Amino acid sequence: MPYDSLPHAPAGGPIRPQLVIVGAGPRGTGLLERIAANAPELYAGSGLDIHLVDPHPPGAGRIWRAAQSPLLWMNSHAEDVTMFTDETVRMAGPVKEGPTLHEWAGLDGRTFADRQIQGRYLRHVHDQAVAGLPDGVTVHHHRHRALRVSGPREGRQQVWLEGRPRPLPADLVVLALGHLDAELDEEQAELAAYADAHHLVHLPPDFTADSELSALRPGEPVLVRGFGLAFVDLMVLLTEGRGGRYDGDTYLPSGQEPVLYVGSRRGVPYHSKIGYDWTGERPPLPRFLGPAEIDELLARPAGFDFRRDVWPLVAKELGFAHYHRLFTVHPERTAVAWPDFDEKYAAADGDAEIWALVAAAVPDPADRLDLTALDHPLDGVRHGSHEEFQDGLRGYIEADLERRHDPAYSPDLAVFLGLLSVYGQLTQLGNIGSWWHGFFSYLASGPPGPRLRQMLALSRAGVLRFVGAGMTVTAADGVFRAASDTVPGFTVEARALVEARLPEPTLGRARDPLLRTLHADGAVETPGGLLAVDPADGRILDGNGRPHPRRFALGPFTDSRTPGAFTRPRTGGPAFRQNDATARAALAFLRGLSEQAAA
Repeated sequence: MPYDSLPHAPAGGPIRPQLVIVGAGPRGTGLLERIAANAPELYAGSGLDIHLVDPHPPGAGRIWRAAQSPLLWMNSHAEDVTMFTDETVRMAGPVKEGPTLHEWAGLDGRTFADRQIQGRYLRHVHDQAVAGLPDGVTVHHHRHRALRVSGPREGRQQVWLEGRPRPLPADLVVLALGHLDAELDEEQAELAAYADAHHLVHLPPDFTADSELSALRPGEPVLVRGFGLAFVDLMVLLTEGRGGRYDGDTYLPSGQEPVLYVGSRRGVPYHSKIGYDWTGERPPLPRFLGPAEIDELLARPAGFDFRRDVWPLVAKELGFAHYHRLFTVHPERTAVAWPDFDEKYAAADGDAEIWALVAAAVPDPADRLDLTALDHPLDGVRHGSHEEFQDGLRGYIEADLERRHDPAYSPDLAVFLGLLSVYGQLTQLGNIGSWWHGFFSYLASGPPGPRLRQMLALSRAGVLRFVGAGMTVTAADGVFRAASDTVPGFTVEARALVEARLPEPTLGRARDPLLRTLHADGAVETPGGLLAVDPADGRILDGNGRPHPRRFALGPFTDSRTPGAFTRPRTGGPAFRQNDATARAALAFLRGLSEQAAA
């Protein structure tokens, strides 16, 4: 199918429908793939122009662009990354299978590929989608930023581009913007002002590959708040990225590294990626949180509260996945038969009943699923000295690595599958707050095992120091100061503070001018700061809950965001389902316009 870098005017005849997709990264590419898959059925019009608006290359977009350090890896095994649908995706459109990352790149499936390779894979998917479009459908790429969308609710829209005096006409607009930059919140603004007044360094939440790290000087202490994936990138760029290297389990410094003092709410890194494959029967999911339960929650006249109404269903679903695996694969570690436990577990009402049942049926506490303990691993833990805590946390990381690579604990992998199932259901509820997304990432989207082994080596080398849980940062006496109750009385001072996390995708503080003008124009911001969309097909909602007929949005800045950046094969892929629904709604609308124009 033709691919044009610039649009062209039709030579006579009816006006061709125009679809503008703002964002040509993974989400825009996934939408384009679904348009190509559904177009033979739904779009037999006289032609269609699809305009991709993104200053970055199509496919890779900003995050997966080639111009970044090859030291930065993907966070998933290459065999667990796909951009193509399969038979497990519940959608109206056709399945169009394609290669996973490892199949396309010829990599070992257990490889953690670097992000440049993933960017090339995404470009391949993009090119395949363009090639699969029907005759008469042309794609144009505009290497500009979109500044705003205007136009009447029932009429053609205009998409205004940076550096262009005239807008792109659009019969439909889909925002697939991906992760966004944000203005500083009140706390971050105060810290930035303090740093400026005292000649300190303060790096606010950002994409680590885009951060200006040269201000972090060799040998000097740096406070780092955040122990997730953004920290892992920071750790890599400030160690290997400055010439250090690993000799087995030993880190050999270059002398250019700062000393990183890291802490967070939990005080521990995200759990390691699981290092073994699934074998045998999968837990039959969903069981306690499926379409019927979602429909019931959505039908409640007074709405629902996540902690009160949804979390108990989530916890029971995850527990079911865990114990199904334990009882069916490791029955020697249980005290009753699975059918008996299954019947009583299904009937149990509330935490107390479930815990009593589990305590009687599962002798070893290490085989019981305690989600509260998992979420707060250092609660009540106190160490007598900073050095004692370094030993203690290294032991915690070593134990996590051992467990996450031991198939004897395969109920952990069943919980991972349960988390994916739950997330696929929760995307239909809209605004559920931010806590769930952080909990999911902590348990299911942690770093590769080798990164945690590097963490251990850096800790032993003295380049990385652990601060503890509930880390506090104060700005006083011309420095930043960090402390944690994990080590009573310990504090550390530094002239640099890094917030190792992504910016919060809040609509009101988004730096993206397009979203800011949408917000000012009446698009709804949820209590959690996200853009409210119709979970059925991604149409943007107004203050009265009405879906906009010509504006859609997909991605992490919406209240229908999905887990992770990419989909694991044969896990149902809620992002695929959303992309398919949006593509079909857009094609049906555009076909109607084409038929009207031809009449």
